[in-house]
Amino acid sequence: MMESQDLHLSHLSQIIGRLETTFRSHRILKQLNPKTQTWEWLTGEAVAQNCMQAAKGLAQLGLEPGDCIGIYSPNKSEYLYTELGIFALRGVSVPFYSTCSPDQVHFIVCSAGIKVIFVGEQYQYNNAYQVQRERGQIERIIIYDRAVVRQFDDNTSIYYDEFIRIGDSMPSETKVKIRMSEARREDLAVLIYTSGTTGEPKGVQVLHQAFVEQVKRHHEVYPSIGPTDTSVNFLPLSHIFEKAWVYVCWSLGVRVAIVTNPKRIQELMPQIKPTLMCNVPRYWEKVYQGVMAHIDESLAPIASLFRRAIKVGRRYKLDYWNKYKTPPVLLSVEHWIYKHTVYYLLKRATGLQNGRFFPTAGSLLSEPINEFLNAVDIPIIIGYGLSESCATVSAYPMRGFELSSIGEVFEGVEVRIAPDTQEIQLRGETITPGYYYNDQANAEAFTEDGWFRTGDAGRLEGRTLFFTERLKDLYKTANGKYIAPQQIENLLTAHRLFEQVAVVADGYKFVSALIYPNWGLMISMAKERGCIIGDPMNFHQIALIPTVIQIAMAQIEELQAGLAAFEKIKRITLIAEPFSMERNEITPSLKLRRKVIYQHYQEQIEAMYKE
Repeated sequence: MMESQDLHLSHLSQIIGRLETTFRSHRILKQLNPKTQTWEWLTGEAVAQNCMQAAKGLAQLGLEPGDCIGIYSPNKSEYLYTELGIFALRGVSVPFYSTCSPDQVHFIVCSAGIKVIFVGEQYQYNNAYQVQRERGQIERIIIYDRAVVRQFDDNTSIYYDEFIRIGDSMPSETKVKIRMSEARREDLAVLIYTSGTTGEPKGVQVLHQAFVEQVKRHHEVYPSIGPTDTSVNFLPLSHIFEKAWVYVCWSLGVRVAIVTNPKRIQELMPQIKPTLMCNVPRYWEKVYQGVMAHIDESLAPIASLFRRAIKVGRRYKLDYWNKYKTPPVLLSVEHWIYKHTVYYLLKRATGLQNGRFFPTAGSLLSEPINEFLNAVDIPIIIGYGLSESCATVSAYPMRGFELSSIGEVFEGVEVRIAPDTQEIQLRGETITPGYYYNDQANAEAFTEDGWFRTGDAGRLEGRTLFFTERLKDLYKTANGKYIAPQQIENLLTAHRLFEQVAVVADGYKFVSALIYPNWGLMISMAKERGCIIGDPMNFHQIALIPTVIQIAMAQIEELQAGLAAFEKIKRITLIAEPFSMERNEITPSLKLRRKVIYQHYQEQIEAMYKE
């Protein structure tokens, strides 16, 4: 384990030197060869050399300090080489979600003044080239994947290996070294364009000092993280949570395994067997639902054993271990037995058996799922942060956390609660200086005395932070009652019958919901009740069957038993297709774009409120 004074980071470009020296022979990067489908390791020395090659290529292209370079790609090793190369030249990285449409690409390209853009695969190349050809601004496209087929009239794009070759010269190397020596903490590192659940995306300015502060604070709070760990990178590197986490990992010598196609994560996890992984609640909801389905389908004695193991685990972990209390001897013995049998088997099935530390943020994780994960020895670390805070504001300590909280506020971050709205407001070195050339957004986002408005309501007890509701998401019914939709949605999606839920209430006299169910489970439950389904793939037709709706409502009534009467869902519409990024209904970080959803389902919503 390294001492914190050994870090001495003031700029992310210094990670290159750290990889070259401290972790020179250490296997620091794991990637899947797309041709052989085998995992390959790169040492710190090899990764550092690749980053320097990217920096020299950018120097040859004439990158000046402060210039913005776009990266429009799924997760790839070249993505990280490029970004660290940009930092070495004191340029600014502008990540794009790999699912961005041509219109979104054009908006960000123009907003950030991007002339050079790196693209990953055919989809990204096609969109970037369309923007270049039809709308201008982009001067050069650099393609990571050699399998990408260029347009016949494309005379400016080059492949990444060609880009590396053009920078292989002494003048380029000299320029890179000079720029690295001039790097400052106050340099702009990244422009993160918010995914825009409301309005147009805004370019969040994230400084190098914000990233290096995150490295320092994570090392202080979690000193056991280091070179013996492996972290899996499957969340998009265009998301601040994953981006900051990867640089924390590499600063501390953690091996990073890159997953390019996130849809393969369940398949690849048993191969990677990570000790660390940052994640979003939706992943853990799937794990929970899978285990619950397995228990429900097991023979009675097996199901009883699982439930007993979960009950014992919860009591041991949350009532004793987490509170630094000594558990009764019999409880300890029973927990030890389950830990090496039931819990181990559950974790091994999903590649989690080596897990030590799984930070989770992005939206709320329901308390029942949180309790379950703790009970079966999956070390979940709930945290809170935003793009504007360079990710982490608060997070659980390894032990002694408050389950219903969003963690302990990190040192170096100031948090206050606005007395009138209970809004969480922030100040500190990790907080953005503002949105890129957007005075109106800055005026709205900051208080007169310089605190950033998060738009989230909460409370602070000592250094422990609690999330209450998303202020922008609060709905006011026609009866004057305020509804927090996310709270209701989380109650439902914790159950395996409900895949996605969008609550409707704003301006209406009661709460309703659009629900995409687990259709396989729903059909099975309906058949058990003697319901005649017809075509089992015609979800549009099945969604209208009264028995199917009754099954859903019966489960909803049970789940929302603890809500006030005005908060309870009164009517639902079952939908045949999930909300998707392709239809712009969810963000790449899986948050609902409510306005878009309501527009797409306006007819169904109005039908729920007809007398």
